[in-house]
Amino acid sequence: MTQDKLKSSKPESHPPPLMRAIREAMAGTESVQERLDGFATAIQSAMSVRVASIYLLRPGAELELSATEGLKKSAVHKTRMKPGEGLVGHVALTARPLNLADAPGHPLFSYRPETGEDPFNSFLGVPILRGGRTLGVLVVQSKQSRTFTEAEVEDLLTVAMVLAEIIIDDERVGGKKGKLKGITLAPVRPETMEGKAFAPGLNRGTAHLHLPPVSPANLLAEDVSEEQARLEEGIAVLRASVDAMVSGEAASLSRASKEIYETYRMFAYDRKWVGRLREAVSSGLTSEAAVERVRNEHRARLMKARDPYLRARLHDLEDLANRLIRALSGEKVGPGNRTIADDAIIFARELGPAELLDYDRKQLKGIVLEEGSATSHAAIICRALGIPLVGRCEGILDLIETGDDVLLDGETGTVHVRPVESIIDGFKLRMTVKGELTKAYDALKDQPAITRDGRKISLQLNAGLLVDLPQLDQAGADGIGLFRTEFQFMVSDFMPKLKEQTALYQGAIQAAGERPVTFRTLDLGGDKILPYIDPVPEENPAIGWRAIRIALDRPGLMRYQLRALVAAGADAHLRVMFPMVTTVDEMIEARALFDREVERAVNLGLTLPKKIEVGVMLETPSLAWQVSAVCDHADFVSVGANDLMQFFFAADRDNARVSDRYDPLHPAALSVLKFIAHQCDRNNTPVSVCGEIAGRPLEAITLAALGYRTLSMPVTGIGPVKAALLKLDAADLSATLEPHINVESRLSSLREIVQDYCTRNAIPV
Repeated sequence: MTQDKLKSSKPESHPPPLMRAIREAMAGTESVQERLDGFATAIQSAMSVRVASIYLLRPGAELELSATEGLKKSAVHKTRMKPGEGLVGHVALTARPLNLADAPGHPLFSYRPETGEDPFNSFLGVPILRGGRTLGVLVVQSKQSRTFTEAEVEDLLTVAMVLAEIIIDDERVGGKKGKLKGITLAPVRPETMEGKAFAPGLNRGTAHLHLPPVSPANLLAEDVSEEQARLEEGIAVLRASVDAMVSGEAASLSRASKEIYETYRMFAYDRKWVGRLREAVSSGLTSEAAVERVRNEHRARLMKARDPYLRARLHDLEDLANRLIRALSGEKVGPGNRTIADDAIIFARELGPAELLDYDRKQLKGIVLEEGSATSHAAIICRALGIPLVGRCEGILDLIETGDDVLLDGETGTVHVRPVESIIDGFKLRMTVKGELTKAYDALKDQPAITRDGRKISLQLNAGLLVDLPQLDQAGADGIGLFRTEFQFMVSDFMPKLKEQTALYQGAIQAAGERPVTFRTLDLGGDKILPYIDPVPEENPAIGWRAIRIALDRPGLMRYQLRALVAAGADAHLRVMFPMVTTVDEMIEARALFDREVERAVNLGLTLPKKIEVGVMLETPSLAWQVSAVCDHADFVSVGANDLMQFFFAADRDNARVSDRYDPLHPAALSVLKFIAHQCDRNNTPVSVCGEIAGRPLEAITLAALGYRTLSMPVTGIGPVKAALLKLDAADLSATLEPHINVESRLSSLREIVQDYCTRNAIPV
């Protein structure tokens, strides 16, 4: 691939004349209308044109002439057209500039006599874009027939971007002076969006954009040459980071996956993309504003594309833009260091676990994502911390502004933006009811979960970070059934040292006291990428080189972690389990690595754990049918239901199109879970479930009926699950389900049967 050379020639230090005129027009404290008039006058003068006009989109989806210099002033706020109507409407519809030497001769030309535009031939219209939304159109016209130069088009695009931010900002904070006659551009009307509930909870808070637009005060560069240098430095840093992704393991990739990965790299070196950034900076924008402008252009065009492939490319460009902005800022954000309001609800396209932990947990009231999945790491952490999360709210970022009032419903997946009083009143009532339920669950926290027929069910917590540990006592959990050790690796900029790993594991053991803590060794690969290790792109990462496969192929990393676990377990009860084991041989090999670390500790005279248990995480159908054999080598079995169901139904749990297509209460799925529980019982091997289904009351009581005595779940699940189990007769439910869990079953799910059973027996689910 040919890499275009970074430009070394220095441009003019001062902004172009049009930018200087716009800067002057921005000064003062005029009303929005006066400022728009000033913009039109400045553009007309600086570009030496006869007409400069600003058309803005009304709430009724009509473009309205809002300011002009050169047309009749009497037409302002009276001349209107629909998107697609006339030349101005065409620019709004396509989100592309239109440059004509003979406007009246164009087939889309729409004559409006009230504007007095008869003598004008040349036409240049550019869209006013913000966040992918078209807010209006900026137009210049000349009497003589000529095509505007590329530089003039570029300058007008820059002005359009500045104009968008200025009028939105004025409208948001300017009060009555910030309102235009009959036109509202910043989202102000109430909106209700339906998404997917990924972490439960109800909260009211203030919207905070995870990646807010560039502020109006930081749009125009004071010194173009310095800004050009900043941009080139940022591009170089971006390209270096992307280059690192295709180094190392790249030579061993399959041809298909390597081509996909190289495509992403190609975007970073794309002459057109980089050229647009350079042009924007040369026109007088800051580097950040240039990135935002080019991002807006791509969003507006690609989101109109019907081709799903083209729409998917938007994500690549979004990611590159975000990476470049981070490279430009040089900012290194530490955990909890981002400044937000005390009741912030974060809005983002997607959010990684490290980004989530950048925010102060005490101030964070909820998360709303345009994308996301129920089993993403952000969702897992939110459930662990009790933070409501709603995902797959497509298009919500175009409807939200930082500071908006938000009602977040993590129970139904609904988000109310700028809600009306009636919605607020109903929401407050639900919050009150939920608060009463929480009090009721708190009253049960010291009561053991014993079913009506005498089965004691151990309810344990899923955890992965020190911030999770106080939840043990708050929820009355019986221990930690799943401690995800990879979280420490994923939220760090560097590989955690041996002492750091040991300290984390010791902290978990000490917090649990006499209660058990089950540490899962590193489950990396797939969607779990470390920031300091080159990822290995694969055609299907979920069933690729991950978890125990990486550990056995690279035993140094595994032994390093096992060494920390053995040290942390000194004089304590140590439980360790291996993830994603698919064959008994893998379990034997992994346990041998653990035994070598125990032997090393003995030889060095180190203090050993008082008790050691080594288990296996059963997540694959292959191991499910060899569960009796693996019990010969495992002290316990933990069913990872998330991956087991994913592989069983061949449905990627991170793919929004297929992840909801299966029901874990399908009779075939329950037959597998029942078989595992039965085989473990025959071999006197303790078995538990630590997937998401363990934390949902309906599924949890079903698991208890199948014979499971230990369930590990997010903290939000312990209260509701315990309340349901206390009302359950497990043997009776088992007898109800038994006729339907066999190869002769014709049902697609047993959910209705279980729900009907709960209704008849007053079991709260």
